[in-house]
Amino acid sequence: MDKSVLINDSIDYILSHLEEPITIADVADHLSYSKYYFCRMFKDVTGESVYSFIKRVKLEQSAIDLKIKREKQISQIGLEYGYSASNYSSVFREMYDQSPIKFRKSVQANTIQNPFDSQKQEHLSSYEEYQEKIQIREVNHLFVVYKRQIGNYIELKQEWASFIAENAYYDESAILMEKYYSDPSVALEDHSICDLCFTVDKAFDAENTKQVEGGRCAVFPFQGAIEDIFSAIQGLFTIWLPQSKYQMSKKYGLNIYRNIDWEAGYVQMDICIPIK
Repeated sequence: MDKSVLINDSIDYILSHLEEPITIADVADHLSYSKYYFCRMFKDVTGESVYSFIKRVKLEQSAIDLKIKREKQISQIGLEYGYSASNYSSVFREMYDQSPIKFRKSVQANTIQNPFDSQKQEHLSSYEEYQEKIQIREVNHLFVVYKRQIGNYIELKQEWASFIAENAYYDESAILMEKYYSDPSVALEDHSICDLCFTVDKAFDAENTKQVEGGRCAVFPFQGAIEDIFSAIQGLFTIWLPQSKYQMSKKYGLNIYRNIDWEAGYVQMDICIPIK
C-alpha cells in the first residue's frame, strides 16, 4: 500500500479521536505497524512528527471550539483536549501568542483578519443576513476519488488543476467538492488540511477512494469570487453558528461546487456544515 494512503488513514484516525488521550502507540497499533516505523514514515510524508501533529491539531480544534461553542467554559474546552486549566492557557499562548480568554473575545467581533492578505480585514454580515439564506436539509453521501492537501488554502486553485489533470478517470459530469478540517484563521501557516474530491461510481476500484458522509447540514448557497469564500465561511462559523440553535455534528465542513469558472475566478457552491 502507498505510504500516503497509510498516512491519510492515520490522520483520519487522529482527527476522529482528538477528544481522547490518543498516543502515538494507539495510532501505530491502528495501522498494525511498529511505533518506530510509523513515526519515521509519518515524518517522511508530512514533514512533521506525529507528536507535533497531534498536539497542533488538538490546539487548533480547541481554538475552533472557543469560536463556535460560546456556551462552554474555556477550562472545559481545555479539559476535552487533555489539558488542565493552567496548562491549557500556557500551551495555547505558546502557539497563538495570546490567552484563550483574549482569543475568544477577539473572534466575537464582526471583522476578521484575512490570513491570505495581511492588509485585508474581512467584514462579516449579521446573523439575520446569514439566517435568511441558510437551508437545513439532508446532503447525500458521496463516493469520491480524493487527494489530501496539507498546506495553504490559497494554493487550492492550483492543486485542483493538477489533481484533475493527473486523473484520467475524471469526468466533467463529476461533482467537485472540498472536505476541509482546518480553519485557516487559526491553523498554522501551510498546515491546513483539506481533501479535494470528485465523485465516481461506487464500482470504481482505487486506493484513494472513500465515501464522504453528508447527512443533516446547514447549507449556505454562495456565488461570487473565489477570494470571497473565506469571508463567507468565517461568517457562518463566527456569526451564524454560535448564535443558532445548532451544533456541529462532525469536525469538518464541505464545499460542494455547482459551477466553476477558474479563469474568471467565479464559483457557485454550497457551503455545508454538518449539524445536530
